[in-house]
Amino acid sequence: MDLKEQIDVNRIPRHVAIIMDGNGRWAKSKGLDRIFGHREGVDSVDKVMEAASDLGVKYITLYAFSTENWNRPEMEVNALMEILSEALKKYIEKISKNNVRLMVIGDKSRLSQVTLSNLSEAERMTEKNTGLTMVLAISYSSRWEILEATKRIASEVKAGTLSVDDIDEKVFSNHLATAGIPDPDLLIRTSGELRISNFLMWQLSYSELYFTPVSWPEFKKEQFLEAIIDYQKRERRFGKTSEQLS
Repeated sequence: MDLKEQIDVNRIPRHVAIIMDGNGRWAKSKGLDRIFGHREGVDSVDKVMEAASDLGVKYITLYAFSTENWNRPEMEVNALMEILSEALKKYIEKISKNNVRLMVIGDKSRLSQVTLSNLSEAERMTEKNTGLTMVLAISYSSRWEILEATKRIASEVKAGTLSVDDIDEKVFSNHLATAGIPDPDLLIRTSGELRISNFLMWQLSYSELYFTPVSWPEFKKEQFLEAIIDYQKRERRFGKTSEQLS
């Protein structure tokens, strides 16, 4: 049976988060430079976005560059930013044509003016699109996000515009970088690592986790569909019992 035929169209995850891991290691295993792996990874983004849009997924958040990635060799960091800019220029028309909206979350203050300008232009060009929303997490870490949210809430309390007694999960969520975006139903991590690496820690509280040994450059439409099929086999109880859900 075709993979797509195995998917229940009534149980498509609304939001899928992906840790795109293994680009560099995949390239090195083939005797190639790590940067080659990152370039190949761009094609995987394209293929996965096509599959997600076709299924009716509403949000995909991609962990493109973490705060910790700034500690990598300067040459690799510069190459990653160059690849990002090249990918935006190559795919922005296709993204817009397919009614995809692009959003960027992360510590933008650390991005170069060129990178920031390219990202801002892509966001502007797609801001009215109503299909799949692709969220790029760039210069992002969950601890950074939570600290920034805490600072904003503290400032509002100090200014008298927010009462301490009114702070609840909804208020806190509305101060995160992902405000207005539903929490991920499914997290996918490629390349066999079994951790979430400082990614959407608040938002992933009740997400289903899917780990695959497949490196990101080899993760295409078929692998994405397999992850969705696995997700649909799960029983999402949110603290309740199976009997309560039946």
